[in-house]
Amino acid sequence: MEFTRQLDGVERRYEELTAQLGEESVVNDPEKYRKAAKAQRDLEEIVRAYREYKRMADAHAQASGMREEPDPDLRAMAEEEIAELQPKLDRQVEKLRFLLLPKDPNDDKDILLEIRAGAGGDEASLFALEMFRMYSRYAEGKRWKVELTSMSESGAGGAKEVIALVSGNKVYSRLKYESGVHRVQRVPVTEQQGRIHTSTITVAVLPEADDVEVKIDPKDLRIDTFCSSGPGGQSVNTTYSAVRITHLPTGLVVSCQDEKSQIKNRAKAERVLRSRLYEMELEKQQQAIGADRRSQVGTGDRSEKIRTYNFKENRVTDHRIPLTLHQLDRIMEGELDELLEACSSYFNAQKLKEQARGQDAA
Repeated sequence: MEFTRQLDGVERRYEELTAQLGEESVVNDPEKYRKAAKAQRDLEEIVRAYREYKRMADAHAQASGMREEPDPDLRAMAEEEIAELQPKLDRQVEKLRFLLLPKDPNDDKDILLEIRAGAGGDEASLFALEMFRMYSRYAEGKRWKVELTSMSESGAGGAKEVIALVSGNKVYSRLKYESGVHRVQRVPVTEQQGRIHTSTITVAVLPEADDVEVKIDPKDLRIDTFCSSGPGGQSVNTTYSAVRITHLPTGLVVSCQDEKSQIKNRAKAERVLRSRLYEMELEKQQQAIGADRRSQVGTGDRSEKIRTYNFKENRVTDHRIPLTLHQLDRIMEGELDELLEACSSYFNAQKLKEQARGQDAA
């Protein structure tokens, strides 16, 4: 069976890597050890799932053998055990098929998170800031690091735009399906007659590029410094700590004023610029993926939505899956796992279907 032969190969490779991590030549070479440890870690989930599958398959085989027993009570017990094991075995096979899908090379990357107010004026800016808090709380629960790069505040106390760098374990893998237009339906605090208003924001999740992947020629950069605005204590409007970088070949402009140090602001701004240039390169290489991302983010119009947050009904609906959860209060507090895992399962299932169609065509 091709499926199990492939998994046997993965398990053998995992065991080889485990043995390597105990070899003196690898232990004494930090670079070799790091590569081997990462390769082993990348295979750990699928090997653990495969071993569980084999355990269940053995139990299923033993129960099937008991169907031939002359004792009717033993046969009944076997049928009962098979009925319990079969759906678990089917789910485990499906999980393994997901894990065998070609890995997105960006899954382990940190991200650049961009949230912008769309249609809806002040209410959209308020929701943009709430969404940033939601992702920040989720990141805190995952022990990720969130570094605010820039924020453009609105007069109502919200944010017209928030840009942050999020780093940690498999950040892009968890958040990559959040890109798109998010719609909120609720009664604004300024509404006197209790009418529900609809507003939108856009979310973009960009994988952060490594230095090796995107080389930036210093001659292509124009660096401007200016006084920070907003929170920041005594340094605000007194020191030129804020940095604006313009990438001359593309016209991309990135600003950062979150840090009091000009050097730190410049380093952050360069990370943002590198991520945006990386995204541009990805779009050139994979036009279909780039077009899909642009269609998701769109213009921020109310009609271009991937998800709706209805506060009156305590409801979140993802229109792509589709999925509806009546736990908006918990989701806004950063409890996103159920929602994100449902999105991941759906899109993995779509990839499996595409893979099956490709095999049938071949």
